[in-house]
Amino acid sequence: MSRGRSPRSPRSPRTLRTPRGLLDRSALAAASVTVLSLAASGCVVVHGEREVLPAATPTEAAEALKDFTAAYNKADKAYDRALDADYVTGALGAIDAARLDAGREVSPAGNPSYVPLEFTDTRFTIPKKAGWPRWFVANADANKGDEARWLLVFTRSNVAEPWAVAYLTLLDPDDVPAFKTDKDGLAEPVTVNSAELAVAPKDLSAAYATYLKGGGDVFAPGVHTSGWVAQRKKNAIKPGLVTQYIDEPLAKDDFAPLGLRTADGGALVFFATHHYEKQTAALGTSIPTPSDSVRALTTGEIKQSLTLEFVSNQVVLDPGKGAANRSVEFLSRIQGLTAAQGE
Repeated sequence: MSRGRSPRSPRSPRTLRTPRGLLDRSALAAASVTVLSLAASGCVVVHGEREVLPAATPTEAAEALKDFTAAYNKADKAYDRALDADYVTGALGAIDAARLDAGREVSPAGNPSYVPLEFTDTRFTIPKKAGWPRWFVANADANKGDEARWLLVFTRSNVAEPWAVAYLTLLDPDDVPAFKTDKDGLAEPVTVNSAELAVAPKDLSAAYATYLKGGGDVFAPGVHTSGWVAQRKKNAIKPGLVTQYIDEPLAKDDFAPLGLRTADGGALVFFATHHYEKQTAALGTSIPTPSDSVRALTTGEIKQSLTLEFVSNQVVLDPGKGAANRSVEFLSRIQGLTAAQGE
């Protein structure tokens, strides 16, 4: 994965052929969400052999969290994405870059509401694996987010890169699962194509995009599954306004899913998705006035339609194949506006 620049943007939306569109439901979700990682298989050669090693030492993990926090706070205070570009990637990188760009456009002098992010009571879950990328999860209390635990997934592709956060989620303390660990306290990563889970991690992003179109039983009912589908149906057609949705998988390169084996035989998996909402106003009416943050990320003139592009990161419990209940359970989801197009 590259550093010093924002992660590659997901591909552009397909053309929505019907004159319908998508309304802003809320401007940006400033990233926070928890993390776990599934890694692609790669091999490190040590003395001519593949060696399974801890992704990091506890000291290295603590230093990575310290470096991220310092960079994140500088960028947040100045609304300058260049200040933390080396320390964010993937879903969080896309969300954070757009949030900072919008903030700078609205408030060029910096963040008037700046409060530095601080972490306490940090616990690290470090997997043992061969090859790159390497990653680990930090689980901490913070001075933001009420009583929620912040889960941050740190990853890097080689030793020359700084550790960067790819996923960030917030969980109720009771929702953080127990992980499967060895005698040394090291966790077990799950591969992206694991056949031991209800859904292979590499398939979760596409499965969620499909679910949002037509429902199904892959995911357990909840706010981010059946609840979101119902909310979309309710908002799809309103007097003078039509909202249309497109959902796409986002699972390659910096957006690859990451997961850790849980003590019950399942896995905690972090993955990303790509969403578009297009709002189209009827003739003689207009699009509801978007917020300053949305306007800051909008290209084109808003005449009869506005298309919003989001990146979403989420964390789920993926049951083991032999579990009595094989529905994947959402624990948290955070999405951020990354672009908008007026027409």
